[in-house]
Amino acid sequence: MTARPIALITGGSRGVGEAIARALAPAYDLILGGRDGTALRALCDELGARPWAVELTDERAVAEAAAGVDRLDLLVHSAGVARLGALAELSLRDWRESMEVNVIAVAGLTRLLLPPLRASHGHVVLINSGAGQRANPGWGAYAASKFALRAFADVLRLEEERYGVRVTTVYPGRIATDMQREVREHEGGAYEPERYLRAESVAAAVLAAVTASGDAHVTEISVRPAAGPVS
Repeated sequence: MTARPIALITGGSRGVGEAIARALAPAYDLILGGRDGTALRALCDELGARPWAVELTDERAVAEAAAGVDRLDLLVHSAGVARLGALAELSLRDWRESMEVNVIAVAGLTRLLLPPLRASHGHVVLINSGAGQRANPGWGAYAASKFALRAFADVLRLEEERYGVRVTTVYPGRIATDMQREVREHEGGAYEPERYLRAESVAAAVLAAVTASGDAHVTEISVRPAAGPVS
């Protein structure tokens, strides 16, 4: 059995999740989840990680997969979807998928993994969004899910403090990822990666939170692009 700490990262096959995996790989044994099976296998082979290809909205599959995680020091929730549109146009399917993936799946997986996290006095990191701090037109379902994720993290932090479990929420601005490319297409604007955060910058914030000294509980981190807002 490895003596190194173990981290499970959802959404770890690309984007921010992949960047977090690369940042943690020197110090952690990794369990990586992700929907892109080909990319996930390639990254796991490269980093020596264990693949965890589980559909997070499938309650039974998640329960079975979580049962195989008997030791865990860090849980990073990076998986998410962005369903955008005016409230008058969003379908109930858009709302349900936003809440299922961005909140309910997070709550369910966290609950299942609390026993090993408590045993290790572990850490839960939730990748939220600037939309979890401020809601804007066209972002109703996404912002609602991210505000709910913020509330979940705040309650989890208070409830698990007595067990020594730390909880950090990271609120990034726009990030140069495939998801951002899709967002900009929806908005009818140009994709300008030089004006956005790099995924590696968000990963660096996560690394700072999980490597903080024992007397410092980093509860929230907001990270914005230095170039300023996108018009």
